[in-house]
Formats: sequence, structure tokens, C-alpha cells
Amino acid sequence: MRVLKVSAQEEGQRLDRMLAKYMQLAPRSFFYKMLRKKNIKLNGKKADGSEKVTAGDEITLYLADETVESFRKQTPQKAQSTKNTGRKSMNIPVIYEDQDILVLNKPVGVLSQKADRDDYSLVEWLEDYLGKDAAQTFRPGICNRLDRNTSGLVVAGKSIHGLQWMNRLFRERNLKKYYLCLVHGAVKGEKKLHGFLKKDPKKNIVTVLKSPENGTVEIETRYQPLQVVFWEGESYTLLKIHLITGKSHQIRAHLASIGYPAVGDVKYGRKGKAEQKFRLRSQLLHARQLELPEEEYLPSLYWNKIFIADLPRKFAQVLEDMGVDISDI
Repeated sequence: MRVLKVSAQEEGQRLDRMLAKYMQLAPRSFFYKMLRKKNIKLNGKKADGSEKVTAGDEITLYLADETVESFRKQTPQKAQSTKNTGRKSMNIPVIYEDQDILVLNKPVGVLSQKADRDDYSLVEWLEDYLGKDAAQTFRPGICNRLDRNTSGLVVAGKSIHGLQWMNRLFRERNLKKYYLCLVHGAVKGEKKLHGFLKKDPKKNIVTVLKSPENGTVEIETRYQPLQVVFWEGESYTLLKIHLITGKSHQIRAHLASIGYPAVGDVKYGRKGKAEQKFRLRSQLLHARQLELPEEEYLPSLYWNKIFIADLPRKFAQVLEDMGVDISDI
């Protein structure tokens, strides 16, 4: 016999889904059979699997330990050692934290999600930071992704509720996302950009088109010039960008398509004096601010809440050396 106690992070999910996360290798038919036979009970009573669990609920498994363990995935030792090594080398500033969500300031060079098996990303960092319990079925997750070399705000769910709330906000575009980006050229006036993004997965590159084609997605980007500077014989503009849609490489490709590539962007940009002088190997693009709305499904705690992430030291230093006033940014 084994007793599982539902944590605050796990509450809100269906019983059958929680069982499936705990015993990942078992078929769903196994759970329903055990529930019918009363070999699995919720708070000492018969259940059918559709019940929503709450914190403190007890799920009793009248099953042999050997049976339970045969249906559970084991974490490979090699993967665990990789995580421990990565954890020590990653310093992720936490901007905000409560029982349901985390807001992080992702540094340049950190993956939002792993691309290869041995990668150590924000997802693995979250598990280490929160001290994941092996018995817990809920896995924390991030709700928005940034390119590896883009810094700034990433929101993560610590609980089922937090993950659902924040995922819905991003999915339905009910929050405002603002970025800061230094670009080549003198940009004049605010503008709304519209286009269609086409991705080449083999080359991991995107193209912005004016008309839709098979495989394209519609994108929209707005920008406002904050300051134009003339430095070392070239013009540069610091932009405040309102990201309406949020697609892979969208800001970088959209700006490059109109002749204002991000400074430091090795994929869509060009190598100018700034890249050489400051030895830039990544785009000066930073997810600066998030503004949450008043939504009925959100706790009032989050209504109109604003999160702001400090600029990376390198980005701030480049702006200062160019003479850009960042005191009001």
C-alpha cells in the first residue's frame, strides 16, 4: 500500500491525470480498472478518476510496491549529474515569487527549454530551485520562451493553477510585452509592422513575407524610438518594442526586414563598428516589461501588476558608452 498526499502545487487537476503523471508507464485502462475495484481510493472513498483533487487530499494505492515502481519512470543518473553541474553555473535572478508563479530575468546564453537531451535549461533549473519531490506529480514549467541570446522576463508556473493562469494569458495575448532593442540606423516615428513569418527548421532561420504562404504565421510588431545617437560615424536607435504576437525570432527578423537589424545579431544583422568595438556575439534585445490585465480568472493579486527586468550589464554598458541616456528607461 502507498499513500500519496496532494500538495498545493498539484491541486486542481483531475485524479486520473495525477495518477498518470505518477505512474507514467501504466495504461489509462489500468487506473480505471483499479478505481472500479477500489484498489485506488480518494480520501478513503471510491472514485472514478474525474474528481478534481485539492491540497491535502490522500490517494491510497492498494497495490504492491513492485507494481507501482514498475510503472514509474526512473531518472537516469547521467542526466541528474548534468543537471547538478549546470545548476552551479547558472545565476538566474528571481524578480517575483509567490506560491503559484515565478518571474525570472533570464541571462543571455541560457536556454528557455532544452534542445538536446543533455542541455540544462530554465526548466531543469526550476526543478532544482524548487527542490522537486520525487513523489510529486506536478512539474513546474515556463509559460513564455526567449531566444537563447535574448535576455529578460520569463514567467514560470509553480503550481497547476499558476501554470494555467499564465499560459492562458500568453496564449490569448491578454498581457502586454515590451522589449528594449538597440538597432542599426536612425529610426524615426512610431510604427506598427505586419507580416507573415516563414521558418526553415533545418537552418533555424525565419523569413518575413508581406503575403501569406503555406506554412507561414501572421505576426505583428510595434515599435517606438526612444533615442537616436550618432556614434563613431554610424547611427543607432534604442527602440521600445511592443510585441503583439510572439513567434520564433520575430522581433529580430521583423526589424532586419525593414533595414534596422538588432546590434549584435549574428543571424539577421550585420557587423558594424559597435559589434567590433564591444565584441558583441549576441543581439542587444531584452524582454524588459510585462503588464498583466484584469481578468476574471486571475486572482486580484495579479491585476494590473507590472514586472520589470534590469538590463544586462553588457547591454547597459554599450548604451552608456554610446551616450544613450538610460536614466528614464
